[in-house]
Amino acid sequence: MYFSTGDCAAEDKNRVWAETLSRTYFPLSAECHNTAEFRGELRSWSLGILGLSDMECDGVLYHRRRTDFANEKDSSLLITIPHRGDVHFKQAARSTKCSPGGFLVERGDMPYEFWHARRNKLWVLKVPTASVRARLGATDRLGALTFDATSGVGAYFAGAVRNTIDNIDVIPDAARELAGQQLLELLCLAMRSDDRLLSSASSTIRSAHLQRAEQFIRDNLKNPRLSSELVAESCGISQRYLQQLFAENDLSVIGYIRDERLTRCDEALKAANDTSSVASIALEWGFYDQAQFCKHYKKRFGCTPTDTRRQSRGETKREH
Repeated sequence: MYFSTGDCAAEDKNRVWAETLSRTYFPLSAECHNTAEFRGELRSWSLGILGLSDMECDGVLYHRRRTDFANEKDSSLLITIPHRGDVHFKQAARSTKCSPGGFLVERGDMPYEFWHARRNKLWVLKVPTASVRARLGATDRLGALTFDATSGVGAYFAGAVRNTIDNIDVIPDAARELAGQQLLELLCLAMRSDDRLLSSASSTIRSAHLQRAEQFIRDNLKNPRLSSELVAESCGISQRYLQQLFAENDLSVIGYIRDERLTRCDEALKAANDTSSVASIALEWGFYDQAQFCKHYKKRFGCTPTDTRRQSRGETKREH
């Protein structure tokens, strides 16, 4: 999709620009610093479960308010990579600045303010919160964090975003979904390598043990031997202690494993160009009983796996 404010009347620019970004990301409001002279261009693409956009616009202030997401079922994160100048962000008790050479994480399930004073160029990824949670754990600590994109995995991630945008017009739909998956994995790897994510969730020995156990589970979901016994053994703790750690957070080890696997299955089912059957996707992620898989999936997502697959492919359910 491509949009430009070039033909908009000055009095309509705030509204039209806000509506355009709301369709691309999620509902928000926009206040152009100089409405009469404001110019904005936006290109956006779907990469399977991810959205990617290339935006260039003059100074603007965005608001995301509680009323904007009160009825949203699924939340998203925005990953912003600025190019020409600083962007500023405020969410909850955090205020931060992200400069070129970094990237910023914005939580869509909380109010925020985002602004840049002068014309800027931004790359923005819209990422399902559940997909990041399935790879990193709790996402509440991510809002308003900035990450380095000049070295290491962060630079590789930013380079992959650039390469995707530069070649998007010649990438077929199936390859776009694959590119989206690769960008998601690189993003999470870049964030996981940041010490703040480890220290912020590990203020006590017990929370450190829980985080280590959760990460081991997320990294081994395809292992058919994954069990509370294997998790405990790999983390060097007893099964009883492991169960206590999860119980303190109103979870069970088996329930946590099942929910993480369901999230990965849901991602695969929503991939329109994935030719795998529902049964093979379930089996790949550790579900060996199809009836139980369908039961748990419907309870979690409110529809059957087959319905999700049909919807992702634009199919309609056949009437009998």
